[in-house]
Amino acid sequence: MALTKQEKDDVVAEVAALLSASKLTVVAKYEGTTVKALQGLRREARANGTRVKVVKNRLVIKALQQTTALKTVETGALEGMLLYAFNSEDEVASAQVLHTFAKANPTIQFVGGITSDGTFIDAANVKALATLPSKNQMIAGLINTLNAPILGVMSGLSGNLHGLLKGLEAKASN
Repeated sequence: MALTKQEKDDVVAEVAALLSASKLTVVAKYEGTTVKALQGLRREARANGTRVKVVKNRLVIKALQQTTALKTVETGALEGMLLYAFNSEDEVASAQVLHTFAKANPTIQFVGGITSDGTFIDAANVKALATLPSKNQMIAGLINTLNAPILGVMSGLSGNLHGLLKGLEAKASN
């Protein structure tokens, strides 16, 4: 069923808003993926703040042209059956959710990504981003690294105190 002109304008406005808010929009081919699998992808994506949409490429190109920061994005790769994953909170979350999903569904293939500053990055770079740890994982790793010396000193002092107490107990019992 064809969309009316007003419906198309609404879709373009929605996609333009998603594109301008997204830190990284990942573009992927989904040809051969079942509807049930795509519904599962949308559910998984929603859990980490990513929004997955299947939109006609022509409408996405119109939305890119309407967004000031994204007018210069190279759109030559936007051909075929594509889905778009938007995330406004985390730079790599959209790539990670598609990468994880693609392990079980090899019909999903990265085409590229659109950064918030209007650069189109290729599929290899999107794949590299997908293997990076998330922002929360990186923060946790940094906190653990900063806490390691403190924990080492605390365990060392704790061990010495236990040894001192055992020595005092032995002397007291004699």
